[in-house]
Amino acid sequence: MTFRSSALAALAGALALAACSQAPAHRPHRGIGEGSPAFTRLLADADKAMADGALADAGRMLDEARGLAPESPDLWLAIARLRLRGGEHLTALEAADRALAFGPTHAPALRLRALMVRDAHGAADSLVWFQAALKADPADPDTLADYAATLGDAGEARASLKTARALAEVVPEEPRALYMQAVIAARGQQFTIARSLLGKSGMAARGVPAALLLDAVISLEEGNADSAAASLETLVARQPANARARELLARAIFDGGRDAELIRRFAPEATLPEASPYLLMLVARAHERLGDRAAAAPLLARAYAPARGNPVLLGLRDNMPPPSNAIRRMLWNGNAAGARVDAKALRTRFPASADVAALTGDALLGAGDPRAALTAYALASEARRPWPITRKAAWTFARYGNLAAAEMLLTRQVAGETQNASALATLAEREAARGDWRRSALLLDHALGLGAGHDPALLDLRLRAARALDDSDAAERFAGLLAEVRPRSLTAK
Repeated sequence: MTFRSSALAALAGALALAACSQAPAHRPHRGIGEGSPAFTRLLADADKAMADGALADAGRMLDEARGLAPESPDLWLAIARLRLRGGEHLTALEAADRALAFGPTHAPALRLRALMVRDAHGAADSLVWFQAALKADPADPDTLADYAATLGDAGEARASLKTARALAEVVPEEPRALYMQAVIAARGQQFTIARSLLGKSGMAARGVPAALLLDAVISLEEGNADSAAASLETLVARQPANARARELLARAIFDGGRDAELIRRFAPEATLPEASPYLLMLVARAHERLGDRAAAAPLLARAYAPARGNPVLLGLRDNMPPPSNAIRRMLWNGNAAGARVDAKALRTRFPASADVAALTGDALLGAGDPRAALTAYALASEARRPWPITRKAAWTFARYGNLAAAEMLLTRQVAGETQNASALATLAEREAARGDWRRSALLLDHALGLGAGHDPALLDLRLRAARALDDSDAAERFAGLLAEVRPRSLTAK
């Protein structure tokens, strides 16, 4: 069987990752109420303190600056950035809005607001904000980089490439421009060009996470599994909760023929309820290649089972924030009441944190309080709406009878993240459940085109859609694809 499409699927969202992984220098812009050298110095010193992680010192400097120019957009922009660095996502929104109230055409504030809209509502909704920022400052390299990244993740490859080239004209040899062109080339399966552009950017050599991921994807497509594994080892060590990177590392080890190592490292993870069908297949195939069909059979049975769609308790991970692991451990041990108490205590300590709101939602859902969980998820979504939050909220609505709300959430997620194969597949399952096979087929075709063709459950659903639509050609094609990945037998011999 082939796992080729999984590598291409990893490129979804890679452009925005690049923008997030870079830390462009803060470029001061003159704002209303400025003019004092002392004020300018305080903003510069606060910016340096933030870069050094001295957030309390930065806060004191900004409080002093506020006394000098309380209506400066730059001041409120700096306050918003400080709050974001401190995890105060909800109050950061308020500060960004204050910056725009005092400077409606202040380009850096428009850019920050665009990034916030992208986090909360998806790439498509944020484009108009990036366009406003570029109208205010057409040559700002940071805005051009973020706009190009967002266009790419909205599925507008041609416009993304045009903007990346505009960035290169403004700042020749700009690494982000080269990197984004490399991602676009890789998505178009032009891997030689992608490798050249990535190398010229120097970002993989500097260890930028998104560039390491792209380097690994290209290496896998070029058949160099060992090189891909080396890049992914570095990435996984830095981002242990990155499920996509772990799956690709398992794929690289599998392609390298190191079956015993794959089983040693990933068999424990394959026992967890959260394990993806793809990881289950990899571990099962490694067992098969070592001649252990008895160990492979139950893993394959789980991998090829119908899509479940239910939330599961996530495993404990090294290097994750201690509160997350503590609450997960309580839920694993059946102590839902303790998890709820701890989560509410965190909310009291960090009321403006979207991450804490989402964690509280998980604890409340685990404690059997769906209404309170949805309230917490809604609060988190005001600032950040990653796919896991939407998936859990949609499941909760559906589980407790509000199917319309579940579908609305999924539809909004797909509209905002057109390259999210998992969201597309989940909405396709919902459409199939209510008998809309044509829409389900369209959504599945898009997900498969993004690289989800390694998932047997999706292929099976697409086969059922073809049969329901009396499309014999498509049914034959998807039956063949499913046969390529379906094991000969799910019984141990």
